[in-house]
Amino acid sequence: MPEYALGHSEVELERLGVQARLVEPITRRFFEAAGVAEGMHVLDVGSGVGDVAFLAAELVGRSGEVVGTDRSAEALRIARRRAHERSLENVTFVEGDTSELTFERSFDAVVGRYVLQFQPDPSAMLRKIVAHARTGGVVVFHEPYRGGVHSHPPVRSYEEAFALVNETVERLGANLSLGLELHSTFVAAGLPAPTLRLEALVASGALSPEHVRYEMDLLPTLWSEMQRLGIAPTDVENAESWVERVLGDVAAAESVVVGRAEVGDWSTAGGH
Repeated sequence: MPEYALGHSEVELERLGVQARLVEPITRRFFEAAGVAEGMHVLDVGSGVGDVAFLAAELVGRSGEVVGTDRSAEALRIARRRAHERSLENVTFVEGDTSELTFERSFDAVVGRYVLQFQPDPSAMLRKIVAHARTGGVVVFHEPYRGGVHSHPPVRSYEEAFALVNETVERLGANLSLGLELHSTFVAAGLPAPTLRLEALVASGALSPEHVRYEMDLLPTLWSEMQRLGIAPTDVENAESWVERVLGDVAAAESVVVGRAEVGDWSTAGGH
């Protein structure tokens, strides 16, 4: 299981915080519909700085337990600090590749958000992870489909920016269509055909700046990589000024911005 491709810089951590706040209601609906509930023992795959683990901990309550895993020691250091600040006693974090770790007991649910998109073989990775779930346990993943990002009426700077973000993220190894490939990924991993659900963030007017940043704040994270690849625009001074330009253009056009599609898939472990 590769390290998180976008890293854990201060800029990226700030972006992840905004992202978590905006998409948490969507992830919550996916998890609740899948059956993540009070008292469950949950494995969170690719925990990063802990946002999904904290959501799962809220759903399972004090009688439940969440174990989060990640390969990044730095990310887990932050996750443990945040858990302590929240006085969450039902959340623990384990460093390592989830597919290679062993646990004392099986889990009632295996969950993850924005994890499978970074795997070279997501179905093979999922097959290994599902082995940690009990028979009949819940398996639910939330992944993006970035093909639906757009603005209406179209704002050229916004359209160009997210196109370059897509190109850069794809070159880093992400599968931009994984959200729509979750069905085949689950089936190839030996799971029953999953239930699917799709939502998206849409905003205009006073709400649009935060939702524009939902996509555009990837620019500072990816700026050095864009420069290395030779695809960074030459008519902007830096990533921050590019973000400000997009924000201004969207506001001037009174455009509606549509974020990436958020896709939830869930099934049960233990065969068909």
